[in-house]
Amino acid sequence: MTVSDTIYLTDLELTRFFMAIFLLLTFAHICGYFFTLLRMPSVIGEIFGGFLLGPTVFGHFLPDLQNWVFNAFVAEGKLISIVYWFGLILLMFISGFEIQNYLNQKNNKLVFGLTIGSTIIPFIAGWFLPICFDLTPYVGDKHSLLALQLIIAIATAVTSIPVISKIFIELNIVSTPFANVVLAAATIHDLVVWIALAIAGDLVAARTINLSEIVLKLVITIAFFIVFLKIIPRAIMFLNGSKWNVVARSSIVGYVMAVCLFLVAIASMLGVNLVFGALLAGIVVGMAKEPEFINVKKHIREFSLAFFVPLYFAIVGLKLNLIRDFDPLFLGWFLLYMTFFQMAGCLVATRMLRVDWFSSVNLGIAMSTKGGPLIVLATVALDLGIVSSSFSASLILIAIITSAFAGAWFRYIIKNDLRLLKV
Repeated sequence: MTVSDTIYLTDLELTRFFMAIFLLLTFAHICGYFFTLLRMPSVIGEIFGGFLLGPTVFGHFLPDLQNWVFNAFVAEGKLISIVYWFGLILLMFISGFEIQNYLNQKNNKLVFGLTIGSTIIPFIAGWFLPICFDLTPYVGDKHSLLALQLIIAIATAVTSIPVISKIFIELNIVSTPFANVVLAAATIHDLVVWIALAIAGDLVAARTINLSEIVLKLVITIAFFIVFLKIIPRAIMFLNGSKWNVVARSSIVGYVMAVCLFLVAIASMLGVNLVFGALLAGIVVGMAKEPEFINVKKHIREFSLAFFVPLYFAIVGLKLNLIRDFDPLFLGWFLLYMTFFQMAGCLVATRMLRVDWFSSVNLGIAMSTKGGPLIVLATVALDLGIVSSSFSASLILIAIITSAFAGAWFRYIIKNDLRLLKV
């Protein structure tokens, strides 16, 4: 195979690619718009748009046409897969912009207690689930039970900052003490679970696993996290003000994107999961407070949310095959299990701090919103070969159900003028 064979595509391949991108982007935005009219997060509509184009609907009624547009091309060129990864990286990158803001919130006992309760109790519950029940049918191609165990623990504990913050923004409560507590706690909480995901990726890459190796990987990942946030921001600040930074002088947007891709590449080269690397890159860039960088971050966020991120979620929906992978029994009891222990962790922590029951329930529902992070976890774990396609599909559906419920719950609270948090 020559270099030209790997660069150039035939007219037929280009037609399939652009038709696929056109359909995915159009369906994502149309369905996202209608789902917002139903007062549901647009991300659910974007996934639904891709789902309509997938094997469950489009592929069921017009299998040959669906295969011509999507499946045949993915098998040949994998350009759609590249778009998928760009969308995922940019989603985590722009999420990192906001994490810096939430970390700057004034942390008090409630934030600390909610973080501990919403992290430790559900994580432990998820960790012991595979010990109590046989979940080997849900192991992925890598056949790593330990990695599956870690993914279940992460899934049980994870909280969606993007979805819950969007709900707060839509209801005009994002500046309230309740929202500040939830977002600050969820930020610290999710940094812990993303570190755990990076370790899970290392586990499936290793041929043999022992306790000392797990501890070593944990130390390396945490050390990378600390060094990344201590040294890299200073280097970026130096580059920002440097006169010989011709990339920034040519295009600030191009410079910020180059920083993102470089940091993601470094993370990947060091064996850290790409998702975690993109999140850290976003946090680093989010630390830049110069006016021009604030405007650039806004432009990158707008373009990402208009193009790459909807495509990512649409491709997630495209991969769903509910005819083959839908497991209602597992979906039902796992959803109840995850929600119970997430709520229990929040209630125990907040009640110990003498928060009233109603406020504690509100905090528990907010922290039980899985949304985007669980979808990312499901797709990354599937791509890494940690979980089966049916397990991944169940996680995606749980993310959709919990996000829809949280949106409906808090709209009911605001509509009836009920107090979110008594302080």
